Amino acid sequence: MPLSLSETLVVGISSRALFDLTTEDEIFKNQGIKAFRQYQKERENDILNPGTAFYLIQALLKLNELSSSRLVEVIVMSRNSPETGLRLLHSIEKYQLDITRSAFTGGEPLHPYIEAFDVDLFLSKDESDVQKVIDSGSAAAAIIYDPPISYESDQTTVRIAFDADAVIFSDESEQIYKKEGLKAFHENEKINEIVPLKDGPYAKLLKMLSIIQNKMTTGVELSPLRIAIVTARNSPSHLRVIETLRQWDVYVDEAFFSGRSFKR
Repeated sequence: MPLSLSETLVVGISSRALFDLTTEDEIFKNQGIKAFRQYQKERENDILNPGTAFYLIQALLKLNELSSSRLVEVIVMSRNSPETGLRLLHSIEKYQLDITRSAFTGGEPLHPYIEAFDVDLFLSKDESDVQKVIDSGSAAAAIIYDPPISYESDQTTVRIAFDADAVIFSDESEQIYKKEGLKAFHENEKINEIVPLKDGPYAKLLKMLSIIQNKMTTGVELSPLRIAIVTARNSPSHLRVIETLRQWDVYVDEAFFSGRSFKR
């Protein structure tokens, strides 16, 4: 029977984000596929070190302990062939990560497979892969950057922050601001205060996160999955944001109405 994922957050994670493959990547770039293949075969039982997103994935999978149904499904996605990817599978097993599905594309781009796996969020260190997923509209996507040297991972809480403007919400109101100015923007938002904003490209992801929050035994208020939104809106246009979230039945832990734009 096929796995139902209608109320499950599906995360696609690239192998280079999940594990530290710095040396392997350098061998592939500088010595070619043959040397890379040989290197991986010789070390296929050597366990890889955690990568930048390892602890995030570990914390997301831990959320499954707070519900009788599966909240999070993770798929490791790699341009390795199945043969050179064996080391990845051994590492997943060693770390006891609850990851049962994988995609090995043998050098082909990953983005064409995102929709087939019902991915909601794709995480990668490859900017090109992330941009192609965003352009396709098949899923939300984010680049995983290396953390600061002094960074210590919080493995008990997952914190996800969204830019609300033209990301969570459509850019319909933003276009009024750009074409007619701030006064017209505020007037429009005041008139439409109880009219929910239209979905932006990442609204689906936000709603999915809210669904899994509601399925946790902790309740949304005490959930270890914390959601924040940041917006350039301020009074009085901020009220429409709150009303929209209420009508979407989405609970956010934090909201920042900055009154200024942020660089993207």
